[in-house]
Amino acid sequence: MLNVGKIEEGFVLDHIKAGKSLSLYEHLQLDKLDCTVAIIKNAKSNKLGKKDILKVECDIDMLDLDVLAFIDHNITVNVIKNGEIVAKKDLVLPKQIKNVIKCRNPRCITSIEQELPHIFVLTDEKKELYRCKYCEEKYTETAKSL
Repeated sequence: MLNVGKIEEGFVLDHIKAGKSLSLYEHLQLDKLDCTVAIIKNAKSNKLGKKDILKVECDIDMLDLDVLAFIDHNITVNVIKNGEIVAKKDLVLPKQIKNVIKCRNPRCITSIEQELPHIFVLTDEKKELYRCKYCEEKYTETAKSL
């Protein structure tokens, strides 16, 4: 059995879809932080069968919850202080995401004006549908596999 020690202060991302932890690591830019990170892949889960877990020992304010919620709003975020869980944060789909995904429409202004930020707006919460702010190109789930 693998034993990963507990953290004193930081956060634990639980119930990540199996195999997605490295993608999360990159999109949350955890490599740019000077902190301890433990990535646990394919852990047993009663709820999911298999899951990934990320343990990060740093301030919770360094975590971009909008990016995390866009990638998978079913992830559990546990806030740790003094080695104990002090809060669980619920993730909700962000109304707008900026520079997380790129518009694939070749006629979009973002293809021509390279310095423009790529902004997508949540247009249908039930279907989890995002559209480009500039050209209204629909963002498809197949492209979401970050």
